[in-house]
Amino acid sequence: MKRVCRVTRAAGSVHAGLVTSRPAPLTRPDGSPIRAVVVDDEANLSDLLRMALQNEGWEARIAANGQEALNVIREFAPDLLVLDIMMPGLDGMELLARIRAAGNDVPVLFLTAKDAVEDRIAGISAGADDYVTKPFNLEEVVVRLRGMARRHVAAVADADPRLRVGDLTLDEESYEVERGGIPIKLTAKEFELLRYLMQNPRRVLSKAQILDQVWSYDFGGNGSVVEIYISYLRKKIDTLGEPLIHTVRGVGYTIKAS
Repeated sequence: MKRVCRVTRAAGSVHAGLVTSRPAPLTRPDGSPIRAVVVDDEANLSDLLRMALQNEGWEARIAANGQEALNVIREFAPDLLVLDIMMPGLDGMELLARIRAAGNDVPVLFLTAKDAVEDRIAGISAGADDYVTKPFNLEEVVVRLRGMARRHVAAVADADPRLRVGDLTLDEESYEVERGGIPIKLTAKEFELLRYLMQNPRRVLSKAQILDQVWSYDFGGNGSVVEIYISYLRKKIDTLGEPLIHTVRGVGYTIKAS
């Protein structure tokens, strides 16, 4: 018989089932939200976790069984998985085996009522990155997932010399830029400015920050040069699709996909 799950919450840290105290949201290297999938046949538990992860600023989906999860993973390409082990049909261990056999190294956290030491060993040995038993503390699970997401994002960024924002890519090694497969020719200074923007997706950068990082004030510090080069980039990039470079009036500039 499957054990009924009980979720505990740290005092003062959760309101209406959601963790309320948290740092700035983590994002993918391209600035888009972290994607997570929760796989559990307990609907209330899945909904609770989905809301908690959405409260982190992430995109979260749920699946009620292993077979449904395979379809969601294929379509959604998540950055994290939360798996129950005891599910009807394709259980969590079998699901993880199929995921790893397909070459998918997405980080996995087992969240299960199987709490024996041998169960933990079997789960980690099967390729899971973490293992939490039910009943569990919601805040602890979210913190563990946040750590897994941070390591995953860092690994992806280190492994790929390309920066991405939406359909725009910049290769820091080959100095090539393209949008939607269309090559874009940039001057050296345009490339440096675009790289700085793409290294900080969704972050609003002031003219002073841009001048310091891209020009190092070696031209005298005239802020109008930033406006000029932003307009150059817009003519070469934003004419190929939806605008990516945005002005936050009175603050600065940011790059983000819609």
